[in-house]
Amino acid sequence: MVLLWLLWPFADKSFEIVPDKQKIKEKEAFLNAPVNHQEAKRPNIIILLADDLGKTDIPLYGNKVVQTPNINQLAKEGTTFTEGYVSAPICSPSRAGLLTGRYQQRFGYEFQPVNRYFSNRLERIILNKAFDLQELEFDSQNHVPDKQAIARQGLPDQEITIAELLKKNGYATAITGKWHLGFSPQFSPLKHGFDYFFGFNEAYAWYTDTANTVNVHHKGIMDSHIWETGNTGTSQKQRNGKSIYEKDFYTNAIAREATAFIDRNKQRPFLLYVPFNAPHTPFQASKVDVKKYQDRGVADLNKAVYYTLISGLDNAIGQILAKVKAEGLENNTLIFFLSDNGGATYTHATSNAPLRGGKMSLYEGGLNIPFIIKWTGHLPSGATFDRPVTSLDIFATAAAVSSSVLPANKYDGVNLVPYLTHRDTSAPHKILYWRAGQNKAIRKGDWKLVLNLKDNITALYNLHSDKVEQNNLAAKKPGIVAQLKQDLANWEATLQAPLWPSSGFYKNITDGKTDRFPL
Repeated sequence: MVLLWLLWPFADKSFEIVPDKQKIKEKEAFLNAPVNHQEAKRPNIIILLADDLGKTDIPLYGNKVVQTPNINQLAKEGTTFTEGYVSAPICSPSRAGLLTGRYQQRFGYEFQPVNRYFSNRLERIILNKAFDLQELEFDSQNHVPDKQAIARQGLPDQEITIAELLKKNGYATAITGKWHLGFSPQFSPLKHGFDYFFGFNEAYAWYTDTANTVNVHHKGIMDSHIWETGNTGTSQKQRNGKSIYEKDFYTNAIAREATAFIDRNKQRPFLLYVPFNAPHTPFQASKVDVKKYQDRGVADLNKAVYYTLISGLDNAIGQILAKVKAEGLENNTLIFFLSDNGGATYTHATSNAPLRGGKMSLYEGGLNIPFIIKWTGHLPSGATFDRPVTSLDIFATAAAVSSSVLPANKYDGVNLVPYLTHRDTSAPHKILYWRAGQNKAIRKGDWKLVLNLKDNITALYNLHSDKVEQNNLAAKKPGIVAQLKQDLANWEATLQAPLWPSSGFYKNITDGKTDRFPL
């Protein structure tokens, strides 16, 4: 009986994800409807997305060690946001929001897609007892999706991506880099509006063969799994759905493919989405580049490799920007630069200081990210914008400047152009929201409320006087807490239940107390 209890399968058909055929039909009708193109020239749009780059990892926001001359130049020629946010502090949900312009919880994309869950109690016991889990804690749930449901975890078919919208309006579209919005073939970028895909589907991938680089390994099952699988399966590099071998360091390869796409499409409007995997783990870098930081006094090899990954990211961005300039496209190219979430503190290469927390937390270190926008001749250069904006605004801004008509969906981003040109002097957003299971947050004006219902955390901060979130005012301001909770509840009432469950938790330690975030 004990053995039967240990081996009893957890897989449950109740987690089946059923496509919404009516919404898919409405989407197809919208995308297939004729478009009346206006005579005005539509700008090219480039989205440069870093992976796990913390706001204070770069000189633009105060870092004194890392060298990023190209990002610095982009800021000089564009507008820098001091209050730029993402819709989630973790890779995949953040990307789902960015590409759809909608809070991803509106369509059930609340957690990371999961390749597999625990099969039974015995497997869970073995993993918990035999492996170094570090900051991970696996769920105690005894019911999980079966293989069929797992295969359907990804960006829902009924959602319209920025690529689909712009393709409808005559744009050439490409993604060069990390997708991470579903592992099954049905979720390929090629089926979500992109004409060209050079990249990989997983959350991570090796940058190159390990024999050619300085490699830093981190403790725990997360990193060991990446080193074991980061060049196989869903991490395998591909071009338009076919696996390939890539000899170049991958950050450089992404830039190479991006500039080649620009060259092929410079005579027509294009969307180029460049989601780099740098500086996400695994930590790999060339000996020559690492030595440059070591010669500048960075004795910690872990940090030297991390800084090298950031400089490599900057160099790749420089190549893309140089191509735009060389082709005379600067005045007709709208460029966004941002990160998908805050820096990954579990690598011990970054802390996001002075911001609190990091990736997989709802504090500022996890949500408040580097964010720049440039459109030469149309938007201010060398400017700073200090009111809250969000990655969701990229979709709305791209739709507006391309004269694209939107379908009758609820969109949560706004067109930033009127705010940046001062035609509109109000705040782009009165309220921003976040939710991942029992972890929730809201920013309304200068007030921010962070809740963790699982670990009984209620924290209220005034970000105007306490951007680093050190002074919890919840006990002193119960009326404000109550109002923000009601605002959160009103928003949550408009959301869809998560399409799949989380697989476990990442354990942040906040003020000496466990503060878990669902994965």
